[in-house]
Amino acid sequence: MKAMVLRAPNAPFVMEERPDPKAGPGEAVARVFACGAGLTIEHIRAGRAPATFPRIIGHEISAEIVDVGAGVTELRVGDPVTCYFYTSCGHCRWCRENRQTICPNQGPRVGYQIDGGYAELIKLPAHNFLKLPEGLDHRAKAPEVAVIVDALATPFKVVRYANVRPLEQVAVVGAGGGLGIHMIMMAKWAGARVIAVERSAGKFEGCRKAGADAVVDASGNDVAGALMEATGGAGVDVVIDFVSSQSSLETGFVALAPGGRLVTLGGSGEDFKVSARALLNKEAVVLGSRYATRQECLDTLALAARGDFWPMVTEVHPLADAEKVHARLARAEVIGRAALTIG
Repeated sequence: MKAMVLRAPNAPFVMEERPDPKAGPGEAVARVFACGAGLTIEHIRAGRAPATFPRIIGHEISAEIVDVGAGVTELRVGDPVTCYFYTSCGHCRWCRENRQTICPNQGPRVGYQIDGGYAELIKLPAHNFLKLPEGLDHRAKAPEVAVIVDALATPFKVVRYANVRPLEQVAVVGAGGGLGIHMIMMAKWAGARVIAVERSAGKFEGCRKAGADAVVDASGNDVAGALMEATGGAGVDVVIDFVSSQSSLETGFVALAPGGRLVTLGGSGEDFKVSARALLNKEAVVLGSRYATRQECLDTLALAARGDFWPMVTEVHPLADAEKVHARLARAEVIGRAALTIG
């Protein structure tokens, strides 16, 4: 099979011929039609995420099962599938509560320590494949179907976790990125009024097209003031921060309304300070949100299949162009999501 391989962090992609994988006990192999290219895997290429090398990266796939190993009963050859890229233990308290993302016994992740979707074939533990519902065309709409379990499932989890309610004011920080654009869409789906916070003027129109009711220029000097103005002085009910720098998180907290929720989703991951008195007086809540559970991925796929929302894939490239796509990701030039077609 053809595979795009990273031999080391910060190294160029190399197209290689690899032996076709065979499914062992408890495993399955799928043919990949498309794989999403987002910042999560750009962090691997850039050496900011804990991966082992050489590695085939990528976990947002649209694929079809071609081989199943001994003991696999939940999958059959021909099943259309995508991927859940965490491997959790399945028996700890958090797994039993369907919170696999905080399982303390996390195993290797797809595209990090297990070879992923930048290849014609992918072999995974069978339980890491998620069967697609009827209504999602995994071939004709492969790029869009591939990104659903990341670009849409992550914001879907936030809507539930932060209890976003109709008519609430929601600010999305880093709104023009691959997750930010879809967070706008998901918050609108939940009935909220959405304010996009973005520093790249070239992404303002994309935020509006995704449904933002207002756009705040984050390159300005008083983002908190702009958010207060955009809410008529009431403050923001939910701030969802995909940048998560010290400045953006502290600014977001200042702009919170009473009872507001500040959600961080990684990004810079910098330390920040909040006023204990303001936290008390506002009865504010600070939350961290990490990817999505298996069930949230399945729910998102079902909602997309029935037409509630659809991902915004703005760039589709062949696998051979992976280097070019990741250069654009590194420069924050991609609006919405990019995807690579395989084969």
